[in-house]
Amino acid sequence: MNVASQSISTPDKDWWRGAVIYQIYPRSYQDSNGDGIGDLKGITARLPHVASLGVDAIWISPFFTSPMRDFGYDVSDYENVDSIFGTLVDFDTMIAEAHRLGIRVMIDLVISHSSDQHPWFVQSRSSKTNAKADWYVWADAKPDGTPPNNWLSIFGGSAWAWDPTRMQYYLHNFLTSQPDMNLHNPEVQDRLLDVVRFWLNRGVDGFRLDTINFYFHDTQLRDNPALAPERRNASTAPAVNPYNFQEHIYDKNRPENLAFLKRFRAVLEEFPAIAAVGEVGDSQRGLEIVGEYTSGNDKMHMCYAFEFLAPDPLTPDRVEEVMQDFEAAAPDGWACWAFSNHDVMRHVSRWGGLVADHDAFAKLYASLLMTMRGSVCLYQGEELALTEADLAYQDLQDPYGIQFWPEFKGRDGCRTPMVWDSQVAQGGFSTVKPWLPVPVEHILRAVSVQLGDEASVLEHYRRFIAFRKLHPAFAKGEIEFEEQQGDSLVFTREYGNEKLLCIFNMSPAEAAVILPAGEWQALTGHGFTSNNYGDKIDIPAWGAYFARLA
Repeated sequence: MNVASQSISTPDKDWWRGAVIYQIYPRSYQDSNGDGIGDLKGITARLPHVASLGVDAIWISPFFTSPMRDFGYDVSDYENVDSIFGTLVDFDTMIAEAHRLGIRVMIDLVISHSSDQHPWFVQSRSSKTNAKADWYVWADAKPDGTPPNNWLSIFGGSAWAWDPTRMQYYLHNFLTSQPDMNLHNPEVQDRLLDVVRFWLNRGVDGFRLDTINFYFHDTQLRDNPALAPERRNASTAPAVNPYNFQEHIYDKNRPENLAFLKRFRAVLEEFPAIAAVGEVGDSQRGLEIVGEYTSGNDKMHMCYAFEFLAPDPLTPDRVEEVMQDFEAAAPDGWACWAFSNHDVMRHVSRWGGLVADHDAFAKLYASLLMTMRGSVCLYQGEELALTEADLAYQDLQDPYGIQFWPEFKGRDGCRTPMVWDSQVAQGGFSTVKPWLPVPVEHILRAVSVQLGDEASVLEHYRRFIAFRKLHPAFAKGEIEFEEQQGDSLVFTREYGNEKLLCIFNMSPAEAAVILPAGEWQALTGHGFTSNNYGDKIDIPAWGAYFARLA
């Protein structure tokens, strides 16, 4: 048994703090049965690649039974695997192999809403008096027949859909086929917590909670106020979406959620060494809500907001601002940072689309992500520096992109299949045409091309994750920002008797940086080079420097 496997068999309740988590979007990771869609057996077959990266855990996007209107984020059976992904036996096999390789497994939990094909909703919509009539959010029309209030769906249009059987509207913060559950109902909470126990009993090590701040709504159904244009931003919805025109204080972000999150955490505490990370989607109060949800050690272990998933360029000032804002909003909380995921444009395109040295840019930003204070989420293909795919309209699958095309092209560009082998059709993902096309430019960056090439982005990820593990200050230490010098970001991480200096040249030109006061000893093993002239360091374009205080 290797050391990583021993760490799982000997529970460490604090394993999540500073963990590196690798997100897998199952539809696009590996197709094992030739239907063009990735599956659980495919994930199992590729776990050695994940283990070779040195990550601590994987987070798997939804694989539950679903009509796939939103590709698994519309669940019709919370306690089963959709047949396109496999079976519960396949899941058990996958989790056993992950644990054998020393990898913890976290799964996506989507409980703010279900599919409209879920038996609970089918029963709920059948009448106003059935046993589950109050399991979803229902409301009468206004006297003129219009929806109960002005709430908007994040996928476009009103957040209310008319049901002719009940002669009422139901709430859907996302697609009309994703009705919101009524967590004000204790029976709903109890049943959802049973779902949590079901997967914990199958051996999962934690959860990623989708849209965690959407769980509760205002029972008075008050209108959201308008948001002043100068306060709008596109961090959680594209700029073309009128969702950004409201201040969302009544349709989400409700204080009642805190009590439920305590109930959720209490269930996790029934099992050893379980952790959960919540997705907080709010453009104005994101970090404040993260602070509320992670305070007191009795709710979420960690959360992430959208500050580093937003389009805003990442500059030294922006990094410092976000980290300090988080510290102010959540002084005893913990963040989980990501630059890319299945919902946003890949960051090497979002921030580095015009950069000439693509690989150097990708290496620098990976290193920055893995040295900031907090845990880390890496998104599949990020380790290959995959770009955002530019898909034709006829290839789109995402209803969000179809709704707002062409100003917003949706999420398919970051969801194209993983590329494994440049010499095999479809990059080794499938033997048939996949559900989304595999871009030619991605084939050129396949695992087979980069593996073993010390100058590649893939090998840099492996090398830097190992470097991070050698220095606990990166995972668990405090962070303090030094005076920024031009386009160079300078901060220290300190834990126990170790204090580390991190300098990132976030520009395409060489930078000369004056070291902070102290006797600094340069560290090696991270893959970056620089020239040291006493208290001055010359750092190449998109380069970095790391040192330890003697």
